Amino acid sequence: MLSSPALRLFPPSDLSRTGGALGMMVLLWGLSWPATQMALQEIPPLWLATFRFGSAALCLFAVQAVRGAITWPKRADLPIVLSIALLQMTVFTGLGMIAMTVTDTSHAVLLAYTTPLWTVFLGAVMLRQRPSRAQLVALGLGLSGIALVCSPLETDWTQPDAFMGAGFLLIGAICWSGVIVHIRRHRWHSSPLALAPWQMALAALCLGLGAFWLEGPPRQIRWSLSLVGMLVFIGPVATSLCFVIAADYGRRISAFAMSNVTLGVPLIGIAASVLLLANRLSLLFLTGLALVFCGMVLAARATSRA
Repeated sequence: MLSSPALRLFPPSDLSRTGGALGMMVLLWGLSWPATQMALQEIPPLWLATFRFGSAALCLFAVQAVRGAITWPKRADLPIVLSIALLQMTVFTGLGMIAMTVTDTSHAVLLAYTTPLWTVFLGAVMLRQRPSRAQLVALGLGLSGIALVCSPLETDWTQPDAFMGAGFLLIGAICWSGVIVHIRRHRWHSSPLALAPWQMALAALCLGLGAFWLEGPPRQIRWSLSLVGMLVFIGPVATSLCFVIAADYGRRISAFAMSNVTLGVPLIGIAASVLLLANRLSLLFLTGLALVFCGMVLAARATSRA
C-alpha cells in the first residue's frame, strides 16, 4: 500500500497516468523488435537505422519547436551528446540491425538487453567501483545465461555469420553499458529531451554515411504502404514518442524503478517474436533467459543500493 507521502506526491490519478505511459513505452519498445525484423526483409540494416533516427530526430525537433525549446547543445554537454549519439545510437543500433539479419528476434533482443550486466563490469573497470557480492552474483547469473544461449546446444555455430550476429549484439550491449556509466558521471547542463534531437540527427548522419559506403544508395528498397507504416512505427512512434515518455515520466520515479520498468522490453520483444514471427523457444533458451533476467534484476537492485 502506498504511504501518505507518496500519495501526497503522486495522487492516484497521477500514478495511473505515469504507469499507463510507462507501460505503453515498454509495449511499443518491445514491439519495435519484431517490427524491425520484418522491415529488414525490405531495407538494408544501416539504411533502416538511418531512417529510424532521421525520422525520430525530425519529430523531436518539431516537438521542441512547438514548445519553443530548440537550443544548441552547450559545450559542457558535447561529451554526452557524442557518447549517446555514437556509441548507443550508432554502434548499438547499427550493429544490432546488422546482427538481426542473421539472428532471430528472440536471441537478438535477449543478447542486446544484457546491458545491466556489463554496466556492473564497466563500473568496476572505468570507475574503479568495487562490485558488491550481489553484483558479482548478478554478473555470474547473467553470464551463465548468455553462455547457455550461445552454447553449441542452442546456437548453430556452423551457420554462416553466426559468430558475427552474437558478437555484434554483445559488442553493442557493452557500448550501451559504457554510455550508461557515462550518463551517471555526467553533469547535465541541458535536459535529455533538449539534447535528444541533436543526438538522433548526428546518429542518422553517421549511419547514413555508413549505409552509403557499405550498402550503396537505397535504390533496391521496394516501397509499399505496409513498409512505410512499419517505418513510422519504428521511428516516430517507438523511438521519438517513447523517448519523450522516458524523459518526462521517467523523472517522476526513481532510477531503480525506471530500470526495472525497462526490463519488460526484452520480455515483450521475445513474446511478440513468438506470436508475430513464429519464433520457437527451446527449453535451453528459456533457461538462459531466466538466468539473464534474474541477473539483470539483481544487478539493478544492487546498483540502486550502491
